Amino acid sequence: MPKKTRIVKPGKSRREVFAEDGTLLRVPKSWALLKPGDAGATRRVKAAGPSWTVKAKRGRRIVSLGVWADAKTIASINQNLAAERSTESYAKRQQAAKKRRDRIQESYIEQFTESVFRFLNFDTKYETLAKKLAQAIAVHATPVGSGTVARTKTIPVERRAEAAVIAWLRHQTTAYDEMTIPRAKGKRREVRRMLAKRSRLLLDVYRSGKTVAAKNCLLRKALSPKPLSTSS
Repeated sequence: MPKKTRIVKPGKSRREVFAEDGTLLRVPKSWALLKPGDAGATRRVKAAGPSWTVKAKRGRRIVSLGVWADAKTIASINQNLAAERSTESYAKRQQAAKKRRDRIQESYIEQFTESVFRFLNFDTKYETLAKKLAQAIAVHATPVGSGTVARTKTIPVERRAEAAVIAWLRHQTTAYDEMTIPRAKGKRREVRRMLAKRSRLLLDVYRSGKTVAAKNCLLRKALSPKPLSTSS
């Protein structure tokens, strides 16, 4: 029986996992899986005794598939949490916490939008377009839990803004989403670099103040509402 929380990977069957060194482990019969999604329950279960946190790679992200721990412990913690969460004082705390998170999110969206606008650095004749573009990119990139570069804290907000602009342009002004990219190592990165260079050249046109005919403006087209599909 493990004496602390361990990080494991999914095994060959539901009640098997792989340790970090590759050893195949069988989940104790008295354990149950606490599914992910309840941070409060997860913290308490991990603190209560031995547990195995199951993590797996999904694309470029590492996600939790849940926590294996003593079934009685999980049941007791869930029962206690349910009782706590049914009180009026808990509801008030949650409401206050939500308002606090909303204020933080609104402030970050404003900060991120301004950072995008500064990175765009369009000529004054395209200032209105730049503001619309900055808002559209911020709306797309800043939702909590979206997993976009705008949500990371490992790089400065200025670099987040730059990366978000390039990513938005890649999807909205190029044929990237329709491309068939070979599954060779490094090929997708190579394509992204090529499209990023193209996007930067596009931005330079608006930064320089050159005239762009409305019918040829990729940015205005990308910002235009998409027509609703009439297919059944």
